Amino acid sequence: MAEQHHDIEFVEVKAEDIMSERQGLYDAFMASIPWAVGATAVLLVLIYLIWG
Repeated sequence: MAEQHHDIEFVEVKAEDIMSERQGLYDAFMASIPWAVGATAVLLVLIYLIWG
């Protein structure tokens, strides 16, 4: 088999570098919570009305 050469460059990751990305993900997650709760409630009500 041919030899594979991997060059991995390790750089220091600082909190400032990833904080905006993490904050964006957190904000998107928190915005989806009311939609998920609402969709679950609607689904449960529909199940109750159909089979209840």
